[in-house]
Amino acid sequence: MIDPIFILEAVVNGILLGGVLALLALGLNLIFGVIDIVWIAYVDLVALCMYAVYFLVTVYGWPLWLAGLGSIAVGAVLGALVHVLIITPILASPPINQLLATGGLLFFIQSAATLFWSTDHRSIRVSMPTLEVGGIFISFTRLLAFGLAIAAMIALYFFLTRTYTGTAIRAVSQDREAIALMGARPQRLYLVTSAVGGAMAGVAGALLIIQYAVHPYFGAAFGPLTFMICVLGGLGNMVGAFVAAFIMAQVISVGGVIVSTEMGYVIAFVIFIVLMFVRPGGIFARRA
Repeated sequence: MIDPIFILEAVVNGILLGGVLALLALGLNLIFGVIDIVWIAYVDLVALCMYAVYFLVTVYGWPLWLAGLGSIAVGAVLGALVHVLIITPILASPPINQLLATGGLLFFIQSAATLFWSTDHRSIRVSMPTLEVGGIFISFTRLLAFGLAIAAMIALYFFLTRTYTGTAIRAVSQDREAIALMGARPQRLYLVTSAVGGAMAGVAGALLIIQYAVHPYFGAAFGPLTFMICVLGGLGNMVGAFVAAFIMAQVISVGGVIVSTEMGYVIAFVIFIVLMFVRPGGIFARRA
């Protein structure tokens, strides 16, 4: 019999994990919703941002908060570069070509990271206390990452709803032809969207490096899960991705306590497959 306190602790940890997963999914969903291309290599860009934080802190001696801001800048630049060099030339190509191009970027990043930094696992040790609340132990590091992830998502919300550029981005995601007739330049908005999505990857990288070790194949651990969350919530649906992230995080966390960590992921994927049969467009898709 499993002690209920362990289940409750797993629920809390699931909530904390869900915040970071939601941040990953929102960045990817933002890009898909506007540009209509799935960046298969999105989480690998996050890994590059994690490397950036690691080297800025351990080699150049930057304080962690400043390295985190550097990670956001690196992510924005990477997002813009990927858009200019890879996405723009294939915007009019068939979807399979787009997937192959971003998939090729994934393998390029993994190979380049292995070449330059080997397959060693690198992490930043942050000395923070563990909180105890009613017999539940909560990592302050994970709590801090959750709070910052929520703050980043709120900032993204206000950017998209309260600024001219954000409003234009939402408009171009709904009707590309109409926004062009109104004088806006869709190509410029696509570039800004990629940069913002990259900046979100930078935020995620800064929050993940204090919890996990980074290595060239880090994207293989979080990439499929992030893509699954986006599909489950409905590709391009920001609210759906947010909700789906917390659902999957709870399944993985609680399932890991009841059965095992590996089975937690298996259960999550089984639920995903079943829901795709029931709601192929995602849990927030409109019924015909």
